[in-house]
Amino acid sequence: MKAILNQLFEHQKLTREQARDVLVRISQNEYNPSQIAAFICVYLMRNISVDELAGFRDALLELCVQVDFDGTPAVDLCGTGGDGKNTFNISTLACFVVAGAGYKVTKHGNYGVSSVSGSSNVLEHFGVKFTNRPDILRMQLDKAGICFLHAPLFHPALKSVGPIRKELGVKTFFNMLGPLVNPARPAYQSVGVFSLHLARLYQYLHEQSAKQYAIIHALDGYDEVSLTGPVKIISNHRELIAEPDYFGMPKQKQEDIFGGNTVPEAAAIFADILENRGTIPQVNTVLANAALAIQCFDQEMDIRTCIDIAADSLHSGNAQKAFRTFLELQ
Repeated sequence: MKAILNQLFEHQKLTREQARDVLVRISQNEYNPSQIAAFICVYLMRNISVDELAGFRDALLELCVQVDFDGTPAVDLCGTGGDGKNTFNISTLACFVVAGAGYKVTKHGNYGVSSVSGSSNVLEHFGVKFTNRPDILRMQLDKAGICFLHAPLFHPALKSVGPIRKELGVKTFFNMLGPLVNPARPAYQSVGVFSLHLARLYQYLHEQSAKQYAIIHALDGYDEVSLTGPVKIISNHRELIAEPDYFGMPKQKQEDIFGGNTVPEAAAIFADILENRGTIPQVNTVLANAALAIQCFDQEMDIRTCIDIAADSLHSGNAQKAFRTFLELQ
């Protein structure tokens, strides 16, 4: 590690293989906490490179608990977190809307980073018991249209890093990695990021794969479509800056999508939306994000058509049915 740290302190970047090797060695407890903390802090002071991010991703995918769904076409809806906006569980709700519309979802999630309630927090509140058992995950996917991959159960390599990250108490490059290391390796992904720089890094990485994707960054800082202003959308074949009217929806205020101050408050919003008691801004936000995920399956499909599919899933009760079925399979 000393040689790696000296290289970084001299403002040199790691190669992809070096980055992979460091993370593998961290997982094998070859470095002490001070060395790991110093390594992490380098990336708080400068941007991570494409090769470094790719190397870290390679290591985590190599070391993770593997999940194989026999090539079932599925999408992951997730965000990096770290936008500091404390929204309600938009992407998790959108997952059940997409599942209710008949698409398969392999959701990779964790506890909250920049909000009171991350996807794992709210699902745990409803009684979800996280598992990495392939038979249970397969049953969830087949019967509910969605399975949930709680990140800590699939990435034991990060166990030794967890306490250090918690003690540092700041956003680190590990927040960037979550959406890149879904152990199910879905062919489709709609992912929100907290900065335009990170959106471009994700684009470079996704261009090297066969994944169909939408990378999302709201220009006022959200890592999802917020409808509070324009959003940058990068997909396989196009880039655009979309105003709320692109989705056929009005602009809304930031307070309209606030997630509450506690997990129970966030869960109440979650239940209200699925039961068609959500506010218009809440519902519109979920539908816009669900629509982009649906569009990943067919990028030539008009976004308004995707909105209609998502709206039918929610208003017909199919999204709630997917959620209830998912809960019953615990």
